[in-house]
Amino acid sequence: MVYTTAILLSLIGYFVIGHLAGRRVKHLDDYLVAGRNAPTFLILGTLVASYLSTSAFLGETGFAYSGYPFVMLIFASVSTSGCLLGALAFGRYLRRSGALTVPEFFGKRFASRHVQVIAGLTTVFGLGAYLLGVMQGAGIMFEELTGLPYWVGLVLVWLTYTGFILYSGSPGVVLTDTVMFVIFSLAALGGSLYIINDLGGWHGVLEGLMSQSDKPGIALWHGVVRGSDASFASPGESLTWGLTLGLVWAAVLAASPWQASRYLMARNEHVVMRSAMFTAVALAVFYALMMMTGAAINLYKPDLDAEHAMVWSALNVLPTWLGIVILTGVFAAGLSSCSTFLSIIGFSLSNDILPPSRDEKTAMRTSRLAVLAAGLIALVLALFQPPAVMAVVWFAATLFASSWGPVALMSIWSRRITAAGAAWGLVVGFVGNLLLSLADQAGWISLPVYLHPVVISTVAALVAILVASRMTRVSQSERDYLAFLHQDDESLEAGWMTGSRWVAVCTMLSGIGIGVFLWNQYAETLAGLAGRFAIPDSSVWGAYALAVGCGGMLFIAGAAGYWVVRARKPAMTAARSMEP
Repeated sequence: MVYTTAILLSLIGYFVIGHLAGRRVKHLDDYLVAGRNAPTFLILGTLVASYLSTSAFLGETGFAYSGYPFVMLIFASVSTSGCLLGALAFGRYLRRSGALTVPEFFGKRFASRHVQVIAGLTTVFGLGAYLLGVMQGAGIMFEELTGLPYWVGLVLVWLTYTGFILYSGSPGVVLTDTVMFVIFSLAALGGSLYIINDLGGWHGVLEGLMSQSDKPGIALWHGVVRGSDASFASPGESLTWGLTLGLVWAAVLAASPWQASRYLMARNEHVVMRSAMFTAVALAVFYALMMMTGAAINLYKPDLDAEHAMVWSALNVLPTWLGIVILTGVFAAGLSSCSTFLSIIGFSLSNDILPPSRDEKTAMRTSRLAVLAAGLIALVLALFQPPAVMAVVWFAATLFASSWGPVALMSIWSRRITAAGAAWGLVVGFVGNLLLSLADQAGWISLPVYLHPVVISTVAALVAILVASRMTRVSQSERDYLAFLHQDDESLEAGWMTGSRWVAVCTMLSGIGIGVFLWNQYAETLAGLAGRFAIPDSSVWGAYALAVGCGGMLFIAGAAGYWVVRARKPAMTAARSMEP
């Protein structure tokens, strides 16, 4: 009863907060991009909340429980750096564009409504699948915690986030996302520290995992590579998977619509860079704690359904008050992703796909109707489609890595890409990934780890961009717009630059701190247990390499941020407009 009450109160709370935010919505800019005035903390909150859905708490923590906590850490160290590098290479230029949506940016960059519509269609279909996955995760959570039917949870969740999006738009999404970010961050931190300390700290957990025989190798950097249930056949395959999928998700974090669109709401491009740095640090800490916690749950009960491991521990291991915090936190993570994805789908439908509205009032009404229609379709599909949270979410996200990734980066850094090249890159990357992924899941083809569908489709998209661009010409409008994007915003004061440099330094120090922590708590502990458990030298050295790599990736990302900000000189000329 206590968990049911907590979940219902959280739904009411988010609904009220979202509606309070709606009082500030007066114009289309307010509704779609929160008036372009969101500070660093709000952008940080919505970036993390939109990324960490129920898939992270249930699916990815479940994968760690299944035997691969440190493979997931390899994945995370690569992928989270993509958040900052994406902000530096794409996000800050996106903010300069003054677009209302990311597809609109592509339309303006290539002077082509055709490109904008294609980007909008990929947004609707790709995020529609993602929304389906996180909705189902929230429905499963509601059913397990309250005992009420799955469909009841889906309907209540849908009513909550659809209700405040219809009224408040982006301000409601950003504010509720940030509240949810605070809640599930406290939940992840509190739950992880309790479980790890309850089992004797990192030393106790690692010793216990090495002693058990159900999942041999779970405490090693490569995870379980023996037995019929092993996901990987060798340490090399584990490493290849972690690096390959890490790079894929780095592209997702850099250019996907639900991440990149957050930058359009930022007060300026320094807020873009600062929030991305803080996001990289927050995600690095989250994965370091939660993946270890997922593995540690095996020491309580090794035969759980993997995706339910965190829920089981909250109900059976944690104190009731902490269990409530972590479960409402997990639930909040799913709800925040639902609100983000539905808002982007609705905004893209109204702004990028449907014919332009005659006036601002009509545009806002069209946006709200699009949100409602998209939400109803998602609800119906979630009710009748069998749940598969992690599979659906990971499948949908990688669609944007292969389609949006190449086009987004080349739109900023290539003078030769044309509108035709961008259009074909979006189509080939999206459709190619979709077809290959479906064929792979159906068993029609079998691909090695290093030839994941997203890798093949990304290469195909690049080829399509190069061929189509070579056959067409860059227009003068495209040249002018690219030149505009590379003009620094001279209206920003030097104080913004100083603050951003300090944030970059803190990011680098965080990388050093995480590396030292993993070196001492993981690698040194494993080295101390090597003689007792006959741990191969390669596994011990791999643990040290993992510590250096995880800290090093974050340090490099922070250093890149410092270099970009340092390269910016104080303004010497008059302020320019944000529009070309």
